Formats: sequence, C-alpha cells, structure tokens
Amino acid sequence: MPPTRSSALQGYLAALATVVIWAGFILISRLGGKTALTGWDIVALRLGTASLVLLPFSLSFPAGTWRSLRMWAMALIGGLIFLVFVYAGFKRAPAAHGGILLPGMQPFLVTALAWLLMGSRPSRLRLFGLIPIAAGVACVAAPQLLGAHKGPSTLDGDLLLLGGSIAWATYSVLVKKWVVDAWLLTRFVALASALVYMPIYLLWLPKGIDQVPMSMLLLQGLYQGLGPTIIAMLLFLRAVAILGAERTGALVALVPVMAGLGAVPMLGEPLTGWLVAGLLLVSGGAFISARLK
Repeated sequence: MPPTRSSALQGYLAALATVVIWAGFILISRLGGKTALTGWDIVALRLGTASLVLLPFSLSFPAGTWRSLRMWAMALIGGLIFLVFVYAGFKRAPAAHGGILLPGMQPFLVTALAWLLMGSRPSRLRLFGLIPIAAGVACVAAPQLLGAHKGPSTLDGDLLLLGGSIAWATYSVLVKKWVVDAWLLTRFVALASALVYMPIYLLWLPKGIDQVPMSMLLLQGLYQGLGPTIIAMLLFLRAVAILGAERTGALVALVPVMAGLGAVPMLGEPLTGWLVAGLLLVSGGAFISARLK
C-alpha cells in the first residue's frame, strides 16, 4: 500500500533530516580535523558519548550476544576500523573529498562486496548506474595525477577515507548477509567498540584534547556520539519504512553535494571545477543506483 500524504511527508522529512545529519558528520569531522585534536581523540569522544547514552538501553542483550563472533566482527569493522580510518583521513583531506569517498562510493563498494561475499551478481542496469560514481572519483584523483593540485597533497588522507568507506561497505554487506536487528547492532557496536578502544586510547595513544576549547570537545562529543550514531539511524529506518529503500537511498545521494557546498562557508574550502564535477557525478550515480534494482 502506498503511503498516505501525511505519512509520506514524515518519510521525506526523516530522509532529509538524515541527509543533513550525515552531511554534518562530514563537516564536523573535518572541522575537528583542522584543530589540534588527533583522530584518536575524536574516535574517543564519539565512542565515549555514544556508549554512555546507549548503556541504559543495553543492560539486557539477548543471550549469547557478547559471545557472538559475528557481532564482534561487525562491531570492529563498522565501528572501530571505520572510525579510525575516517577521522585520520579528515586530518589530511577536505570535506568535499569525504563526501565523494564516503557516502558517494557506497553504492559502488557495496555492489562489489555483495558480489564478492554473497554472490549477488548486479544487473547491467545497476552496473550502468555505477559508471558516474567511478568517473566522479576519477575527478578527485585527476588534479593529483596530472600535477594540477595546489598545496599539500591530500592523497594519504583520501586513501584513509577510502579505507573507511571500504570498512563501512563491508559492514553494510555483513549486516544484510547475517540479518541482525538494527537497534541491537547499533547498541552493541558502540559499546563493544568503546570497550576495546577506550583503554588503549587512555593508556597509549597521543592526545590533543587539552589544546582545544571545551566548546569544541562538546561539539565533537555530542554531535558525533548522538547525531550519526543514534539519531540518523532512527530517522533513516523511519524513512525506509515509509518510503522504501530505493526512494530513501536516492535522497541520501544528496549528502556529497550538501557536504561539498557546506564546506565552502563553514570551513573555507574551495570548490574547484574538478571537485564540482566529482560531486555531481557521484551524487548522480548514487541516485541512479538507488533507483535501479
């Protein structure tokens, strides 16, 4: 049954709020990356906040949850590895690159990994929709390869962001393969990642939290720990329930463009012709991929 007008409006509002939060995640992460905070600090702020908020809702997991190797694999890949790569990448690469290499690359990477891990061979139509994404990523790489890039190289940061994108795509495919409840997984990923990471961070990893104002610590902790970790997940699931996965995915294709445009006034990052082309191609490819089965 198609959604009523009022429920459809709720679905679109939930999807657009998800887009805003995910684009904000890219911008806030890059903002933190430009401060004295280390990538390790931002991981700790996110996991510490999220785990404290989710702990009261996580006192009675289903039996066997903590012993499940599948749950631990998803927590380490989609939680810890993803976050370490992404926040290290945003120390070295601009927000627009993050928009292209993180949400923008997901249709491409998920399709490839689903084929590899699940044997889900994509249709020719879906492969056709991935061509613009590949072209958009090439636009990001072109200035580096052609020697036209001005300023310090961002290649190492781009590779870290791509590593984070691969980790998230792997996590997404494993969630689909193993069919795990989203709310259970959200809580477990935050808590398990914090249990592994926080002692290592506190004892051995470099820190810069004493070199930034409290306002920045609160911004990073509250936004990272609540926004993309909890609120966006609930909004995304609401949008999918009302609009369906394809229509919601098409709206999520707005994230790279919104992040790239937002980086101009918020972070003072320029939009070159190559970046504009990359953002449009990747967003267009993600939109097409979400609409094609």
